[in-house]
Amino acid sequence: MLTIENDQLVVDIIDPRNDRDYLGTRYCSGGYIFQVTDKTLGPLLSGPTFPDSYNVFDGQGIPDSFNLAPLRGARDAPALVLGVGVCDLVGNTVREPCRWTIDSTRRSIVFTTRQEFQGWAVELERTVTLAGRTVRSNTVLRNVGADRLPLIWFPHPFFPQLPQGSDELIKLNLAVELPENEAYGISPNGYLCRLGWPWTGDYYQALDVPRSGELVILQRHPVLGLVGASCNYAPTYFPIWGNRHTFSWEPMIERTVAPGQVADWRIDYDF
Repeated sequence: MLTIENDQLVVDIIDPRNDRDYLGTRYCSGGYIFQVTDKTLGPLLSGPTFPDSYNVFDGQGIPDSFNLAPLRGARDAPALVLGVGVCDLVGNTVREPCRWTIDSTRRSIVFTTRQEFQGWAVELERTVTLAGRTVRSNTVLRNVGADRLPLIWFPHPFFPQLPQGSDELIKLNLAVELPENEAYGISPNGYLCRLGWPWTGDYYQALDVPRSGELVILQRHPVLGLVGASCNYAPTYFPIWGNRHTFSWEPMIERTVAPGQVADWRIDYDF
């Protein structure tokens, strides 16, 4: 693992050169935040199987993904997954992992790679920084090829579930509507909350939110009370997901990047 830290927090980040056993076809291998630990209070992040086990599909910590828009000619042919490499998505294997250049300091790590495949060419830069109790994940994508580039990206932070009786999960700065469902509701104070706890399955639900305005999320946390997250983009699609171990949200970016264009975005996690 790679590490950045200060007097309060330690941020463990997967090393894509040496930690291949932690990586699969789903999550971006550069800038994958595996755990954030408070030096007094302990680990602050969870995962769908944490602390019992780990697998590369479910992940842990704060992974993020480009894998909903693989670049390929034919449907079952090998595909380029941005930030991962050339993949056999039928067999769910990475054939040629992308190679990252890594520059690190005590408070920041920058991952850069160039990927080329069937006429597409992309330069990708991922930076994780730590300032006080804020962990920033920043992405810059440059389309340096001749073809338009379809882009879908989402973060998938995993937070530990709260104890029974504490069912509030998140509150957004944007207006939100929630279709009737068995797992999630909206409290009178505006927090999205759990229903029917304790859960025995896993529950996915898309939220109806406006596609305008930067997104701010307040996340209830069993150790810290609240964790904040600030996204400098408006999500085009916003699902939430949880099981008995963890709760997560996935504010997605979906767009087309033309040749010569640059797309960049960031999220700040305030612990």
